[in-house]
Amino acid sequence: MTTSVTSRSTDQSGAARSGTGRRAGGADGSPSAPARRARKGNDVRTRVEIAVLAGPATLMFVGFVILPVVLAAYYGFYKWQGYGTPTDFVGLQNYTIIFTDPDFRGVLWHNLFIVVGSLVVQGPIAIILALLLNQRIRGRGLIRVLIFVPYVISEVIVGTGWSLMLQSSGAVNDLLQAVGLGALRNDWLSNPDIAIWTLLAIISWKYIGFAVILFLAGLQSIPEELFEAAQLDGASYWQIQRRITLPLLGPTIRIWAFLSIIGSLQLFDLVYIIWGQYIAATAGTSTMATYMVANGRLSGNYGYGNAVAVVIFLISLVVALVYQRFVLRRDTAGALTEKGDR
Repeated sequence: MTTSVTSRSTDQSGAARSGTGRRAGGADGSPSAPARRARKGNDVRTRVEIAVLAGPATLMFVGFVILPVVLAAYYGFYKWQGYGTPTDFVGLQNYTIIFTDPDFRGVLWHNLFIVVGSLVVQGPIAIILALLLNQRIRGRGLIRVLIFVPYVISEVIVGTGWSLMLQSSGAVNDLLQAVGLGALRNDWLSNPDIAIWTLLAIISWKYIGFAVILFLAGLQSIPEELFEAAQLDGASYWQIQRRITLPLLGPTIRIWAFLSIIGSLQLFDLVYIIWGQYIAATAGTSTMATYMVANGRLSGNYGYGNAVAVVIFLISLVVALVYQRFVLRRDTAGALTEKGDR
C-alpha cells in the first residue's frame, strides 16, 4: 500500500516537472514566450545605451568630418568664388588641372620626402633615446620632460622662433661664426638646396619627443622576466634589444609610423608660419596643404581649393588603408573575432 502511494506521488511529481519544463522551454526546447520577451527587452536596452553613449560622438564626427568632405567634393566640381550658390559647373576640370600641374607634383614630392625623412630620422633616434631613458639613470625624469617639451609647444611659437634664429643674420649663423665655423653660415630658409632639409630638422626636433614617450610606454609593457631570463642564458645587452625588445616594441613602432605618415602628408602649419604663403614655393618647402591654400583661398578660387582638399583626403585615405592592410594586419588580427567564433 505504501509502495503504491509512493509510486503515484513520484509519477505525479515527474509529470508536474515535465509539464513545467514544457511550459518553460517548449516541447522542442525552444525559449518560452517570457524568456523571448526578456531577451528582446535586453537587446532593446543595449541598443538604447549604445545610441545614447555613441550618439553625440557620431554626430560630431558626421558634422565635422563627413559633411565637410562631402561639401568639398561638391564644390570641387564648380568654379566658385567662395560666396553665394555655385553655378559655374566645370565637372572634372579642377581635378584635371591638379594632376597636370607640375607645381602640384612638386609639392607631392615634398610631402613624400618629409614622410620618408621623418621615418628615417625620427624613428632610430627616438628608439635609442627611449632605450637610454628606460634605464635607471640620474635625472631621467628631467630629461624626459625636456625631450617632450618641444612637442607641446605651439606650432606658432616654434615656427616664429626658428624663423628668427635661422635668418641670414640670425642666432644660428652668429653661433657658427663665434665658434669658428663661419664657413658653414648659410641662408637656411631661402636656399632651395637646403631649405627642405631645414624643414625636416625642425619637424624632427619638434615631434621626436612624442615618439620617445610613445616608445617608453611600449617598453614599460614588456615583462622584466624576459630580460632576466635572457641575461641568465648569457645574452648580451644588444642581443636582448635585438631579439626581445625590438620585436615586442614592433606594434608601438608601427602605430607611431602610421601617425607620422599621415601627419607628414597633411603638413601645413610650420611651413606656412616659417616660409609664408609665397616664399615656400620658391624655397622648395611647399606642401600639398600650402598649395591648396595658395591656389584656393588666396587666389579666390575656392572650387579649385576644395578639389585639392579632396585629393589630399583621398591620398591620405588610400595610404591609411594600404598601411592597415599590409602593416597593421598582424596587430589587428588578434583583436578581431570571426562571426563563427562568437
